[in-house]
Amino acid sequence: MKAKKQLVGLPSYKPGKPIEEVKKEFGLEKVIKLASNENPFGASKQVKAAISEAAGNTAIYPDGYAASLREEVASFLDVDQNQLVFGNGSDEVIQMLCRTFLSPENNTVTAHPTFSQYKLNAVIEGSEVKEVPLKDGVHDLDAMLEAIDEKTRIVWVCNPNNPSGTYNTESDFLAFLQKVPKDVLVVSDEAYYEYVTANDFPETIPLLKQYENLIVLRTFSKAYGLAGLRVGFGVGNPKVISLLDPVRPPFNNNAISHVAAIAAVKDQQFIKDCYEKNKEGIDQYLQFCEKYNLKYYPTQANFILIDFKVSGDVLFQYLLERGYIIRSGEALGFPTCIRITVGSKEENDGIISELSAWLEKAQVAQ
Repeated sequence: MKAKKQLVGLPSYKPGKPIEEVKKEFGLEKVIKLASNENPFGASKQVKAAISEAAGNTAIYPDGYAASLREEVASFLDVDQNQLVFGNGSDEVIQMLCRTFLSPENNTVTAHPTFSQYKLNAVIEGSEVKEVPLKDGVHDLDAMLEAIDEKTRIVWVCNPNNPSGTYNTESDFLAFLQKVPKDVLVVSDEAYYEYVTANDFPETIPLLKQYENLIVLRTFSKAYGLAGLRVGFGVGNPKVISLLDPVRPPFNNNAISHVAAIAAVKDQQFIKDCYEKNKEGIDQYLQFCEKYNLKYYPTQANFILIDFKVSGDVLFQYLLERGYIIRSGEALGFPTCIRITVGSKEENDGIISELSAWLEKAQVAQ
């Protein structure tokens, strides 16, 4: 059987190792996963109650238009309902964008390293991918602007960026947006928006009134704690959204995810609490980095990328054997770094203790 030539040898997405697999491999009773930027505090109690109530109603297809969820999100963001498209995670919205706008006749511009799904889906559509290196871990918007040509259809801005956690300021993003040709779609992927602490982070939703070529991606997988239910969405000009709808799979969100996401939006106090706990967790890692003079990338997300000046695979394995699953920077474009999801205070203390022991042993060996 022959597949598309661009699929031959194309790597699939590799998520963090599952907890049960690590327990079995190393004979561990307890394993903590801090690899996939999930919310360590789970989801709102209101979400759990909504799921319990909906659990007995599984025989009927979900609302394919997500009308109730659409109404709730539109009201929360103060946008029109026809400005929204929902996906099986924001990953699926990325896939829809690529399927709608990209082809072998055009190209797309992205940063490098950044979230892998922009490139993967573009390659599947046969589109040329123009990768622009990060500058000190941040999107180089000036260089990305220069990379745009008459064949460019989409420019991806992951803000805050995954895996570096860095961000582009409001002034930089606005200057960029003003110069991008109006027939080129600018995608601002804001999966970690709820964790942002910077005062100069761009507020993109209001910009949609002025820029028809802007689309904003958000997700319920991170701060809202619904990674297991897969709900993401795009917000944009109704004309752009209407072009995406034909490629959206029917019933792409299940009924339980709809009611869970509605309940999640309604409990903003839970999001505020997670925001504060995440900020405290980041401070734990910053103090650790300063103590050992480690380079790190200033983060606006719920993870931190730290440079240990050795292969990230070494520390990945070291921590794995001690019951902590993190991500090696080897596969993320930062080969001497590791990316750690911010956990609870106790989880952060535990992993910091293990890393401190490794560093002190390494110093003695020198």
